[in-house]
Amino acid sequence: MKKTVYFLGSLAMLALASCSKDNDPGTTPPPNVTNVDVRGSITKDTKWSAGVTYRLRGYVYVDNNATLTIEPGTKIVSNKDSAGVLIVYKGAKINAAGTADKPIVFTSAEASPKPGDFGGVIVVGNAVGNGNHEAIEGGVDAAHKAFGGTNDADNSGVLQYVRIEYAGKAVNPGDEVNGLSMYTVGSGTTVDHIQIVRGLDDAFEFFGGSFNAKYLVAYNCADDDFDLDDGYHGKIQFGVSIKDPAFNDDKGTSGDISNNFEVDNTTTAKGYLLTPITNPTMSNFTAIGPNNATGTVSTYGYNMRWRRGAKFTLANSIVMGGQRAGLDIDNDPTAQYYVNGLSGFKNSLLQSYGDNYKVDALATASILTAAGLKTLVEGRDGSKVFATAAEVGLNDPFNNAAPNLAPKAGSAAATATAAFTATALNDAFFTKTTYVGAVDPAGTDWTKASWLVYGK
Repeated sequence: MKKTVYFLGSLAMLALASCSKDNDPGTTPPPNVTNVDVRGSITKDTKWSAGVTYRLRGYVYVDNNATLTIEPGTKIVSNKDSAGVLIVYKGAKINAAGTADKPIVFTSAEASPKPGDFGGVIVVGNAVGNGNHEAIEGGVDAAHKAFGGTNDADNSGVLQYVRIEYAGKAVNPGDEVNGLSMYTVGSGTTVDHIQIVRGLDDAFEFFGGSFNAKYLVAYNCADDDFDLDDGYHGKIQFGVSIKDPAFNDDKGTSGDISNNFEVDNTTTAKGYLLTPITNPTMSNFTAIGPNNATGTVSTYGYNMRWRRGAKFTLANSIVMGGQRAGLDIDNDPTAQYYVNGLSGFKNSLLQSYGDNYKVDALATASILTAAGLKTLVEGRDGSKVFATAAEVGLNDPFNNAAPNLAPKAGSAAATATAAFTATALNDAFFTKTTYVGAVDPAGTDWTKASWLVYGK
């Protein structure tokens, strides 16, 4: 495959000739160049430098075991005419280690940015999935559609202090690029301090894999914020999901609705039982739904939608404002896992506009009812339910332009005590907090740090 990279200076365009596979673009732009267009493939180790803006023109593949290093403070953009997508493919690595003061930002190059101007970021590893999706979504070329492997310890690099804005690329119905898509990425990969802002589709979608992550923020994205499937079996701590009541991904009559969490194992056609089973272990989330605010669109769904044979543990979290329901369990295997204690919404706080509990799509209705789910959640799993948001006691969670997720002094949210007693939560990965939710009521509020943005 031939590659061409264009360097656009302030006075003229300097073009590198089409490069052979053994002569990829160099790591340093010519002097005085501050804008670089990137097309095609990167097949040798390459560095993108702070002070230069890199514009993705269509799909850009990091391939051939190359490492793309992106310096702290670097800006990567795209225009709506091409909606650039960065794909770090199997065997290659991304080294995007931003800092709190110098985050790496992927965003729109348009004067009036809109969701979908930037395509998204896709990382593909060699860890284990269950084959639910047969190919990578979003219009990638035929040579890069396959994913999955056998090495759960695989290392796809580093993503730290990264912000992805205005992402999302709809190629066909149900065939889309998300803000950050991780396909069978292994546990050797470092993922923390990532924000997805105003995305056209899902914020985070993890297709299989075993990597772990901390400090993930989904803000005002149209579809699901944490969409986990294909056998994803990693751990996540300190997550935030905030919904704009007036913005979501209307997929018409498909039945697909927008949720804070949507967690599946496999599709109906594949029988829900492919292994490994999707089984995330998560703690210290704060998830904010629309809570029927003025202007809430009709296709909002649930705070939590667990379905299609998934297992899960979500603990020490605060979940509020679900539109249709707070906690929804779909399909027989998912319900049976909850009844058997293999799944749990543990030691958490829940408030919903809609029903707190809902059970749907069971072939065997006697497995679990909404009343039975309530008994398990509030009894065995030690979670508490509140009639109003005020009773939970966060400062200003539904102020979409400037959310304040910190608990008020003396509130239920401030006085609730975390528990890491479940076997899956004993792992050394988890910081053993004394508090529930994403924000320490007695500490610095990390959701107000300078690398994060709101109001978009």
